[in-house]
Amino acid sequence: MANIASQKKRNKQNEKARIRNKSVRSEVKTSLRRVDEAVAEGEPDAVTDSARKAQKALGVAARKGVLHKRKVARAQSQLARKVSTARTSG
Repeated sequence: MANIASQKKRNKQNEKARIRNKSVRSEVKTSLRRVDEAVAEGEPDAVTDSARKAQKALGVAARKGVLHKRKVARAQSQLARKVSTARTSG
């Protein structure tokens, strides 16, 4: 445990941010998993809807700085490719 007041405050701030970031990361993972499930089911409407929600979740994570912008760009690219192949094959 820190003895310095500023470090104690910083530890509290870091913990709050960790909890906030955890929920954003969890939402991103859940939305991406739902896209995978929709692709597996072969429902084109469900794929499109879940992909839109996943894009939004990724954008929020990038904007808040929870995920790096290049990681988000890569994930969005992979998502678009996955949706495109699901649409053409199904």
